[in-house]
Amino acid sequence: MQVQLNDEVAHVAFGEALGEALKGHGRVYLEGDLGAGKTTLTRGILRAYGYQGAVKSPTYTLVEPYELGAQRIYHLDLYRLADPEELEFIGGRDVLADEALCLIEWPSRGQGWLPAPDVRVTLEVDDPGRLVTLTAETSLGERVISELVDKRCNEQLDSGGIQWR
Repeated sequence: MQVQLNDEVAHVAFGEALGEALKGHGRVYLEGDLGAGKTTLTRGILRAYGYQGAVKSPTYTLVEPYELGAQRIYHLDLYRLADPEELEFIGGRDVLADEALCLIEWPSRGQGWLPAPDVRVTLEVDDPGRLVTLTAETSLGERVISELVDKRCNEQLDSGGIQWR
């Protein structure tokens, strides 16, 4: 599934729809070059659960936990990870075993240690916005993408800033 997001408003709105479709569970790999919009998409996903604060990429802390009511969301940024085994030392096994939603930027840095994602999101700069490709890798991922397609068909996720391909 591919979607063109023409501006930041569309980017956040699409992230929010993705967050709603995830229903607070799963592993989402966020892939793309620096500045592609991984953290902006994460901001939208967090808004689906009521978070309104600033969202920064946990580049130096590696993990930023969010407790939103009964919902737990972990935002991981593995960009500065020198070795995938470092995930063991930061409690990665516990985070990934939790029934929470895990949003993982730069998952290639944890290759061999990370479990497979439910949804792989690839972001590319495509002026004036971003091209987003979603790939389901589990049955949960298939359900999430199916729900996004349903929202589109019911015009709940249609705006001038979001173009479906």
